[in-house]
Amino acid sequence: MEGKEEDVKVGANKYSERQPLGTSAQSKDYKEPPPAPLFEPGELHSWSFWRAGIAEFMATFLFLYITVLTVMGYSRANSKCSTVGVQGIAWAFGGMIFALVYCTAGISGGHINPAVTFGLFLARKLSLTRAVFYIVMQCLGAICGAGVVKGFQPSLYQVKGGGANVVNHGYTKGDGLGAEIVGTFVLVYTVFSATDAKRNARDSHVPILAPLPIGFAVFLVHLATIPITGTGINPARSLGAAIIYNRDQAWDDHWIFWVGPFVGAALAALYHQVIIRAIPFKSGNLA
Repeated sequence: MEGKEEDVKVGANKYSERQPLGTSAQSKDYKEPPPAPLFEPGELHSWSFWRAGIAEFMATFLFLYITVLTVMGYSRANSKCSTVGVQGIAWAFGGMIFALVYCTAGISGGHINPAVTFGLFLARKLSLTRAVFYIVMQCLGAICGAGVVKGFQPSLYQVKGGGANVVNHGYTKGDGLGAEIVGTFVLVYTVFSATDAKRNARDSHVPILAPLPIGFAVFLVHLATIPITGTGINPARSLGAAIIYNRDQAWDDHWIFWVGPFVGAALAALYHQVIIRAIPFKSGNLA
């Protein structure tokens, strides 16, 4: 998003808010944007709608390609000293989110994750039409990204699990579900906070680069939950790896990597809208 723009396109890249992220803005300029309509068939005739979907596809494709390739490199190493380790994997996921959100935020909102899209939809930041389109494109991009990795090293991909998410030994399905719910809550809560136009209006003297806290949240969640589930918190990422790997163990607990992120995203949206934003609305003042 360029600092010279007068409007910021949050979530759906459509509903304007006067304060651009990372630039100066006066609190008096803030105006609460209207909620996105539930259905907006007119979007289907707009090029911005289609290019946003293409951006989500490409971003998720690149995300899966780099991250799964990193996981494969870690899996094939003979010793921990000859690979990036768990910290490196976490950095790959967080760093790619940072880079890709930065690149696509001005086009599609930089979701790259069905859970993020779902949370923003619940908060009425984008229409159902756009949300469904984004999720489909994200899943297709993830499948293609994982497919390219398998094409590069097919034997290693199948032997080492293809980066598919599973509940690891020593943990129950409940443990895995809880880890996915809390991890996704952290991510989506960070997304809401980093892109909150009212907060940016209040703190206009403090430039905020939204992709940075979002990427850092992904990094930290991976550090915490890789030992439990390999860290999903992104249903498209989990689906793409599972489809290309396509072994029974990849599907046994796959529901966890949809239910957990969607529940976590819903809780984060509820918390942000009801708890974080309620006091400013009631008082009539900027928080």
